[in-house]
Amino acid sequence: MKSEFIQSLTETFEGHAQQTETGVEYWLARDIHFLLGYSKWDNFLNVVSKAKTACEVSGHEVVDHFADVGKMVDIGSGTKREVDDIMLTRYACYLIAQNGDPKKQEIAFAQTYFAIQTRRAELIEQRILEVERLSARKKLTETEKELSSVIYEQTGGNQDFALIRSKGDFALFGKSTQAMKAQWKVPDSRPLADFAPTIILKAKDFATEITIFNAREHKMSSETAISKEHVTNNQAVRRTLLERGIRPEALPPAEDVKKVERRFAAEEKKSLKNPKSLDD
Repeated sequence: MKSEFIQSLTETFEGHAQQTETGVEYWLARDIHFLLGYSKWDNFLNVVSKAKTACEVSGHEVVDHFADVGKMVDIGSGTKREVDDIMLTRYACYLIAQNGDPKKQEIAFAQTYFAIQTRRAELIEQRILEVERLSARKKLTETEKELSSVIYEQTGGNQDFALIRSKGDFALFGKSTQAMKAQWKVPDSRPLADFAPTIILKAKDFATEITIFNAREHKMSSETAISKEHVTNNQAVRRTLLERGIRPEALPPAEDVKKVERRFAAEEKKSLKNPKSLDD
């Protein structure tokens, strides 16, 4: 396949991309069926039907990716009539290409093109989720430091911080910190939170923020009082999670946050050397 042909198809596909009011990218089937090498609309609809089946089997809502719409077309003498059309997401276009005739050059191109674009979108989504987790871990660290300071200020020492935090863990997980570390295979020298999924980091942070607020508001001056408060808050957060079908102790561990940080640092260093590397 010549590079000029590939370049032309790329520009044509992107030239037909549109966006909804909410920013969702889409293509109209009537615009791209010729671009994919199908001269007959009915033949193209057969491919669309297969793509819808693949979408459903993959666990996605078909209507989220294949939306039936009407389109006005010229039929001569300044007259127009409405014809059926379909709004297709990038994922829908990818599925259509996968179910198209690979003997067609346009389909062969589209299979690779949309696979790359879909993979790129997945990588971006993964990056966003990892950034969110790193941010949540950093926030929890800061909140726990603040709790340690509150304990020191109001009890005359912060030697009770680890005890109070472990009581909070037991209230949140229904298991001790050590039991959870053993379950998640966390090294003894590492904090449990470094392997916690984002939802747990945010849950622990929320409970700790409430503890800080109430400890100051009610001028709690003993480990017993602050521990009781922290346990109550973690129990409340646990109830909320359970009501939403999330059992903290049943969640799998997340990737070691230190590994994620190192990967980010390496990618940033690589991008500084080669600004185009992230798009390769």
